[in-house]
Amino acid sequence: MSAAEPRFDTPSAGLDVAAIRRDFPVLEQTINGRPLVYLDNAASSQRPRQVIEAISSYYERDHANVHRGVHTLSQRATDAFEGARDVVRRFVNARATQEIVFVRGTTEAINLVAQSFVRPKVGPGDELLISGLEHHANIVPWKLVSEQTGATLKVIPIDERGEVDFQAFERMIGPRTRILALAHVSNALGTVVPVERFIAVARRHGVPVLLDGAQGVAHDAVDVQALDCDFYCFSGHKMLGPTGIGVLYGRRELLEDMPPWQGGGDMILAVTFEQITYNQLPWKFEAGTPPIAGAIGLAAAIHYLEAIGMKRIAAYEAELLEYATRRLLTVPGLRIVGTAERKAAVISFVLEGVHPHDIGTILDTEGVAIRTGHHCAMPVMDFFRVPATARASMSFYNTFEEIDALVAALERARSILT
Repeated sequence: MSAAEPRFDTPSAGLDVAAIRRDFPVLEQTINGRPLVYLDNAASSQRPRQVIEAISSYYERDHANVHRGVHTLSQRATDAFEGARDVVRRFVNARATQEIVFVRGTTEAINLVAQSFVRPKVGPGDELLISGLEHHANIVPWKLVSEQTGATLKVIPIDERGEVDFQAFERMIGPRTRILALAHVSNALGTVVPVERFIAVARRHGVPVLLDGAQGVAHDAVDVQALDCDFYCFSGHKMLGPTGIGVLYGRRELLEDMPPWQGGGDMILAVTFEQITYNQLPWKFEAGTPPIAGAIGLAAAIHYLEAIGMKRIAAYEAELLEYATRRLLTVPGLRIVGTAERKAAVISFVLEGVHPHDIGTILDTEGVAIRTGHHCAMPVMDFFRVPATARASMSFYNTFEEIDALVAALERARSILT
């Protein structure tokens, strides 16, 4: 790295990365005798001590079931759980906590909308519209609905840069379109989809919109009211929070009209063998004991992100993406897959003559953790005519030096395998 190139630990970068990294215990370890370089954030981010301690504190002091207990621990747990809901509401700028439903993750959120909102409304001749950029979690639920109802699943094509074809979308949406479901950010390529443009067209056609925000919400500010989407889904574990917790934002008027998807405790007000009275929003979609510790950990993760500032995180990661792109392109035989004009800090690539799985194995011996495979986006791989890619995905706790370590490890892999 030349002296003229900026460094993340300088004031110009806007973040004290060294201090941030001290909050993440996992980054302090060595792998195969080398400092861990964790570049698999699109699969799952790491957790700061503040999140770990919030979860631990709940289990040490306040653990009890929520909502119906009158004893002190249950009251504390309920306050923390519902307080976390309001933290999420504020984070995405929902109008009310009734619009925030806790689920296990993005996948469950999409399935909930598919089965409760869309399935009862569609039949043969109706159309479900997604893009060729989607994660399997935003493909399979809609394929299931199409098979259950006779509706047609239509796919907006992508181009060689990995961008969704907007002109094709304008031609494809029509009077029989019943849902538009799009990724906010591609997990496989890092493409940032200009969802505002798609939503504006959908509004003119009266088509509701669901956004898969799993890769979007951790990397830039999200305002669901400004986006004007009907549903927005995301997972805690991709934004410094625990696994097993996710969020479905839905417009209140739509959620009110949707039937429950799962039945059991907490989603009811009264039960007899003759009649069931369902609970109010958002609890009518939260059957059984909820992920209490997960919600508390998610709230702590949001507090951590907000303390840094989402716009600062976005600017920082854009700087890191630009540097990583330049450095990777110096590796002979390396081709980046997905070159959209707007990208998150995700780079998929192939190395001539080397299978991505072999790249990942060699990099691990150097302490560098990346993801290899189809990234739960097989149609994307098919489009680019590759069986898999290697993917380096970055977060605000990564550094320029770690990108240099990635490039050095790739050079070693290339020397060994070609």
